[in-house]
Amino acid sequence: MKKQRRRRSLSEQPLDSSWGCRSCVSPSVPMMTTEPTSLDSLRVLYQSDDFIVVDKHWDIRIDSKMWYEKHTVQAQLRHRFPQLADPSTYYGFRFCHQLDFSTSGALCVALNKAAAGRAYRCFKDRTVTKAYLALIRGRVEEQTQTLDFSIGKNSSEGKTHMMCIEGTEGCENPKPCQTGLTVLEYGLYDGDPVTKVLLQPLTGRTHQLRVHCSAIGHPIVGDFTYSSGADDAPYRMMLHAHFLHIPLEPQPLLVSAGDPFLPTVDPKWLPERSLRTLTATVEALLESRMEQDRKIKEEKKEHARKEEERRKKLRKEQRTKEESEEQRRQCHDWLSEWAGD
Repeated sequence: MKKQRRRRSLSEQPLDSSWGCRSCVSPSVPMMTTEPTSLDSLRVLYQSDDFIVVDKHWDIRIDSKMWYEKHTVQAQLRHRFPQLADPSTYYGFRFCHQLDFSTSGALCVALNKAAAGRAYRCFKDRTVTKAYLALIRGRVEEQTQTLDFSIGKNSSEGKTHMMCIEGTEGCENPKPCQTGLTVLEYGLYDGDPVTKVLLQPLTGRTHQLRVHCSAIGHPIVGDFTYSSGADDAPYRMMLHAHFLHIPLEPQPLLVSAGDPFLPTVDPKWLPERSLRTLTATVEALLESRMEQDRKIKEEKKEHARKEEERRKKLRKEQRTKEESEEQRRQCHDWLSEWAGD
């Protein structure tokens, strides 16, 4: 097998001024097409000694225990990077997060246990920033909004593979969920009105983006499951993990998986009116998140400072108390000696 050339690490990537930070996007890699996946079609966005970020193909599972699942991201990684597979793991690779079978885009894979732990802490602490591109049915009038619907498991017969919003029949154990939505463009898909949006999951829940879009009456184009099987004409579901930022130390991981929803990729998509550019929207999102992170760090620093002051005060009070007790003891000893004389 031909030896793979090591991609430059994040710190070695050229500075992309349009992002205002270091980008891991490889401009030489062709845009995703409408062609089905294969073992050889793995698109690598970024690679270092600790992580690989791939552009997951649409309609492919990350991993599978089923013998007939020949094309999975795990199989692609084993095929492309057999020397990087870890035999101590079940699938050979440590996936830092999940993408649905029908969702394409940036998927981060850790190459060792320590790196997986670092990434896991970021996801657990909700410091990771993710943004998805989607084409959704109809015209979304409110250009920027936060979708706030609690989501639970659907226990209705025939729908146990689905999630649902609180208040619907069969919804079990709903949990609070929030999704930021920003309208980018209005246009037509195969003659029908659609809206191109950027979605930011502010919480993490199974099928969250798909359920939230469906809940406001604008299901994602090609989402067979949450259109009750009606939306089966498009070649794929139009949901793509466009942007991923993991605030790792000392160098954060920042990756963009491009935009597959362009007329040059799918001629059935015809943009009519653009409200804002994708680059500017993501840049603003990242700046906002970084500002939030700075405030959180400042608050933690201030809390630590106050806690240290409190401890110093307690130590000082303890020393004062001990000194006072020592003085009382000395005075008592002196009085005892004086009384004896």
